Amino acid sequence: MKMVLSHRQKEELNKAIADYLSSNGYMNALNEFQKETGMNGELDKKYMGLLEKKWTSVIRLQKKVMDLEAKLSEAEREFNAGGPPRDKRSPTEWIPRPPEKYALTGHRSPVTKVIFHPVFSVMVSSSEDASIKVWDYETGDYERTLKGHTDSVQDISFDHTGKWLVSCSADMSIKLWDFSSFECVKTMHGHDHNVSSVTFVPSGDFIVSSSRDKSIKMWEVATGYCVKTFTGHREWVRMVRVNHDGTLLASCSNDQTVRIWVVSTRECKVELREHEHVVECVAWAPESSTPAITEAAGNDIKKGARAGPFLVSGSRDKTIKLWDISAGICLFSLVGHDNWVRGLVFHPGGKYLLSASDDKTLRVWDIKNKRNQKTLDAHSHFVTSLDFHRNAPYVISGSVDQYIKVWECR
Repeated sequence: MKMVLSHRQKEELNKAIADYLSSNGYMNALNEFQKETGMNGELDKKYMGLLEKKWTSVIRLQKKVMDLEAKLSEAEREFNAGGPPRDKRSPTEWIPRPPEKYALTGHRSPVTKVIFHPVFSVMVSSSEDASIKVWDYETGDYERTLKGHTDSVQDISFDHTGKWLVSCSADMSIKLWDFSSFECVKTMHGHDHNVSSVTFVPSGDFIVSSSRDKSIKMWEVATGYCVKTFTGHREWVRMVRVNHDGTLLASCSNDQTVRIWVVSTRECKVELREHEHVVECVAWAPESSTPAITEAAGNDIKKGARAGPFLVSGSRDKTIKLWDISAGICLFSLVGHDNWVRGLVFHPGGKYLLSASDDKTLRVWDIKNKRNQKTLDAHSHFVTSLDFHRNAPYVISGSVDQYIKVWECR
């Protein structure tokens, strides 16, 4: 490889080499070198030690370049991954980062619900197109469609084993699907109107549903019989959710209230009335959230720790409220969304709450500081549903824009 040096650089290099040969006593070589390069006279003082200096500085620069390259590739990894590398950050800190990993299409109408399977790397979506679809969230592949409902599928839920999937629909029916054969094994009728929400109790032996007929019903999985009906709401019951030990139900309604029911007696234990519009969604706080909630609630409410259990609700009044159920009071509200709040899910680590809204965003709330930590412009239309994987760093969202999006958390 021919080096291209200017005349002056060549001269400098030759003099530096001559100085090096002279200072190391290589006199024969120096004489020959001077003859061949046509150098004459004394060596200039300013070239003393120049060759060594350049040589060591090149090595130093090379090392510096290598360090910078390593830093750059680390920064690129971080940029692609968002935040510090995953191995340096605990999973309790993971939050979804834009842009989405996948934007999946297939439904022909708004997506009403998205949920993760508790065991396999699949997620399930339901839609107003009356279908339920199964997707692989790691690869973004579509797997299959479950058909059976004749009208908009409003809600879907897995039991804790992931063997059973339950769905409910505006066709007034509830269907139980065997998730290994993907067959519908039971269809339950009993509601007199659109069935808006459905969920399993923790043991998996019963299903709880809520409907536009203002009632909440409990169904035995083994027989498909309705074993209990809870009445008291004055309007459409939007959502019902069971607490972690199966003793309490929380429901929310167009009557602007949240009600807590005792499963064993069917009585309404408490009615929470602070929202100023339809309450769209509720979620029970996991135990991991207790420290953050207690800190956020502060000591302004009668000394002593909050007893819990805690519940959050999201409403068309654009607010999210956090309730202490034992005291029957609202501890605080989270304000930030510019439109209806449609979906709520707690971060498995307990520090954050995620919300989905008709303002087309997903928001991550820092519970302890009661503030909106991150806003993702998630969809081009209302965001109807979201779910957070219990132990893998993924969040999914569904929208009226018919897309299902998979977000990686970092």
